[in-house]
Amino acid sequence: MSTPRHPLLLDLAGRRVVVVGGGPVAARRAARLVEDGADVVVVAPALCEDLAELASAGRVTWRARDYLATDLDAAWLVHTATGDRAVDDAVAADADAARLWCVRADDAGASSAWTPAVARSGDVTVAVGTGGDPRRAVALRNAISLLLDTGRLPLRHHRPATGRVTLVGGGPGDPGLITTRGRRALAEADVVVVDRLAPRALLAELDPAVEIIEAGKSPHAHTLTQTEINAVLVERAQAGHRVVRLKGGDSFVLGRGGEEVLACLSAGVPVEVVPGVTSALAVPAAAGIPVTHRGMARQVTILSAHDTAPDWATLARLDGTLVLLMGVAQLPSHTRALLAHGKDPGTPVAIIENGTLPAQRTTVGTLADIADRAREGGVGNPAVVVIGDVAALADVLA
Repeated sequence: MSTPRHPLLLDLAGRRVVVVGGGPVAARRAARLVEDGADVVVVAPALCEDLAELASAGRVTWRARDYLATDLDAAWLVHTATGDRAVDDAVAADADAARLWCVRADDAGASSAWTPAVARSGDVTVAVGTGGDPRRAVALRNAISLLLDTGRLPLRHHRPATGRVTLVGGGPGDPGLITTRGRRALAEADVVVVDRLAPRALLAELDPAVEIIEAGKSPHAHTLTQTEINAVLVERAQAGHRVVRLKGGDSFVLGRGGEEVLACLSAGVPVEVVPGVTSALAVPAAAGIPVTHRGMARQVTILSAHDTAPDWATLARLDGTLVLLMGVAQLPSHTRALLAHGKDPGTPVAIIENGTLPAQRTTVGTLADIADRAREGGVGNPAVVVIGDVAALADVLA
């Protein structure tokens, strides 16, 4: 058996590829070819379920009979996986005579072409060949896929590309709680527009050439207005850069992500949203508080503490869990409003500071005394306030 030495990526879009065989191996090959845009013709007297579904959906053309040499007419590439040595030999011989590359599933040593183990991540494709040892190739492929998906490999483009914006929800604080897709977007970024509560430890892993623009809100630092942030995103993308807007939590949960998407769309800038783990749910969970729990709470309401005119009468009547984001400074007025509208003073309350981070701390009390406890304990933002019976579980489940 000769060892393949010449790797090559093929553009199969619209080009005919013939797959001989109707079993599971042929189905896997055909499905991959369909994803790559090939015009797939399957030759087999019968089809397994997966291939039959592709045929019934019109994604492959099925010739319901035994193989004929004329089946290779107009083909660019051939795969044979019949499980019948004589048939596979015939297909390979006909392909060789027609100067077509033929991939054999039964005998790699008799093939003129080989299918490598392939790792794909976005527009990156890595093919792994290991001299005829498929298990070794798969193990390497899986390791490379993990590194690609988690942004551990250098993914930045070094040739001009179409500018675009990706809104990445960075999760509740711990860098390990960002999604793999979010990590990959960061690894591809030319510009990162970052909030104060985003997982900032990830910035140290970026290429030194990546531009980092501070957009976070801090009591003692200049803050970009939302209009200015929108303008920066559009401007950098129109200059041909891949821009990541890195936020804490989820961009679409009290994160103004919708406004940023609309600004990009209005300017004709391609934009993608990568969801994140919202701190409204994850921070209570990290403190042992399920925001819903059978027999205690069947619903959860999330409120921004910056809302200047919430409907306290309605909120006080809710039987479920109330979660306040960034609500420490307004906690005395909020608790007074809930009490004034009839909320039980004994309702459990928990405040979780720096959720999911090493400095995480939980302060518990009741609606009647939590403001005093917070003041005495020096509680500050960033913090999530949980109001409702589930808050009492903090001491049990933490």
